[in-house]
Amino acid sequence: MDQKESKKEKRFFGLDKNVLSMSAVSFLNDVSSEMVYPFIPIFLTTVLGASVAFVGLVEGIADATASILKIFAGRLSDKIGKRKPIVVLGYSLSAIAKPILSFATAPWQVLVVRFMDRVGKGTREAPRDALISSSVEKKDIGKAFGFNRGADRMGATLGPFLAFLILPLINNDLRTLFLFSFVASFFAVLVLIIFVKDTKALEKQNNEPKIKFEFNKLSTSFRIFIFATTLFSLAGATETMLILRAKDVGVPIVLLPIIYLVYNLTYSLFSVPAGVLADKFGHRNTYMLGMVIFSGTYILFANITSSVAIWFVFAIYGLYSAFTDGVGRAIVSDLVGQEEWKATAYGVYSAVTGLALLPGSLIFGLIWDNYGASMAFYYGAILGIFSLFAFAFLRIKDQYGA
Repeated sequence: MDQKESKKEKRFFGLDKNVLSMSAVSFLNDVSSEMVYPFIPIFLTTVLGASVAFVGLVEGIADATASILKIFAGRLSDKIGKRKPIVVLGYSLSAIAKPILSFATAPWQVLVVRFMDRVGKGTREAPRDALISSSVEKKDIGKAFGFNRGADRMGATLGPFLAFLILPLINNDLRTLFLFSFVASFFAVLVLIIFVKDTKALEKQNNEPKIKFEFNKLSTSFRIFIFATTLFSLAGATETMLILRAKDVGVPIVLLPIIYLVYNLTYSLFSVPAGVLADKFGHRNTYMLGMVIFSGTYILFANITSSVAIWFVFAIYGLYSAFTDGVGRAIVSDLVGQEEWKATAYGVYSAVTGLALLPGSLIFGLIWDNYGASMAFYYGAILGIFSLFAFAFLRIKDQYGA
């Protein structure tokens, strides 16, 4: 199946079979991941005795690891002209890593397991996004990424809910829960192997044996976008910090998976509408709206004291993710039209924004430990506003040639 045929094969909602299959993979993988992820900070702080700063360090290093690998995986995919084999490898590594977490007895062991899981994420993400981008027409790219991200988050919604149902049956044993998480990730890899087809558009390109990182081939507009989104990533904390905030204001531990479910459900339900809106009114306009929602939500997190009101704040935070995650990937496709550089561009985009999570998460955790949660969230909100100004410069440059 070549690229033209792929674009003509519509299966549902005007989307290609590859997009639907990859969305099913993302759904199943996130069911598995989110059965585990909400409990990692609790497992670290209450079972293994780690500090909040160490939680931020674990998540920062994990995401930084994934980020570094994204550039190499993306460039490798462009050079060999293949997407699917690299994606399969990445999802397989993550599937194997999840149940190993159940055997951790010290905080550093959790760090090692998260490292392995993020190696898998770093390997798969750039070629996966390039594969999705190449499987749809340009006018539908926002919708395609919105659908994929929506499916991903729907899995993230179901994962905590399943954990909520399973935990009472296993006497709240987190280690057993981590073992159960392997089932969905196994089926994710199976769907990927059977149903996802590689595009052949790159097979006759990139015949040079060496993998060169000539980033000067990426446009100035793309570089400005990278700067703005990197700054934006420095502003954000990992969702583990938001879960700890919910615990601090009085949400019972047993309900933490459910409040995280509220965030993921909002994120999932609004991802496709946000993608369709972005295709009609501009990917960058929609992304900037998401940045405004982010800073406003962080101000709410800084001031929240009610264990009831924080549920609504988590829902609003889901809107921010819906308006930026898939839309940001669509912007990369807008700015990098060359197929032979597409996975590389996605690797750079995911890498530099992910790398920013290491200092961002660590700074956020240190501010929280020394000055309180409110100051940490104010830090994120203010930096988010500065990121919005940097992103606005991209619009000015493209409109006036600045």
